Amino acid sequence: MTTTNQLRTNQLRESILDAAAVLQPVQCSGCGEEDRAVCAACSAALLPGMIAAEGAAPPLFAALAYDGVVRRVLLAYKDSGRTDAASALAVTLRAAIVTAQSQAGPGADSGAGSRARTRAGLQPHPPVDARHALLPVVIPSTRAAFRRRGYHPTALLLRRSRILVPPLWRALRLTRQTEDQAGLTAQQRTRNRAGSMVASRRLRGRDCVIVDDIVTTGATVREAARAITAAGGRVVFAVAVARTPLRGGSPVVA
Repeated sequence: MTTTNQLRTNQLRESILDAAAVLQPVQCSGCGEEDRAVCAACSAALLPGMIAAEGAAPPLFAALAYDGVVRRVLLAYKDSGRTDAASALAVTLRAAIVTAQSQAGPGADSGAGSRARTRAGLQPHPPVDARHALLPVVIPSTRAAFRRRGYHPTALLLRRSRILVPPLWRALRLTRQTEDQAGLTAQQRTRNRAGSMVASRRLRGRDCVIVDDIVTTGATVREAARAITAAGGRVVFAVAVARTPLRGGSPVVA
């Protein structure tokens, strides 16, 4: 699609969304104002800043801090059925994946992720070479969480992120149903997740990037990395839409 055609398509989409907002008003999932699913101001807050790998095992690329607008939109998306916010959050997740890919080998990605970085004032990455790209692996959801929501939050964002390399779906599965992590301390989260996952043998010999929506203590990511390693895979990075801010060296557990 040419740049002119892309511009026309975007303008048409914006006009349709404006008309829909008038005919059937919705509240912004970030600020509550009557607008779109995510208003312009809150959409701007979801654009990633400089994404840096944290010194965890595996290293984590989190696009945003889990507070303010970001926290409100993610809570609405995950716990209030606001799947209409998925498109905005998918751009954020894509940017984190693009950054991880760029650090793992030749190239990174192009398209929406690069445009998001440009809008955020960051340098776009060069195109990814699919032969060297990391394989995305999604953290599994418990049966209770899936029944409650009716969808897998991270999987839905990944499907809408239009990344170059598709994930290996169901590469991780739960060996037991764990408790909801909300409200648990860091130690309780580690115990809750320990030994709870098994990875597919299809990951043997593959370089992987673990994908999650929110990382708090990292207990879930570490368990996923353990399972992938046990299956013969190699975890290079983990990525997330947001990371819980640290206070006094410890995550704020919500």
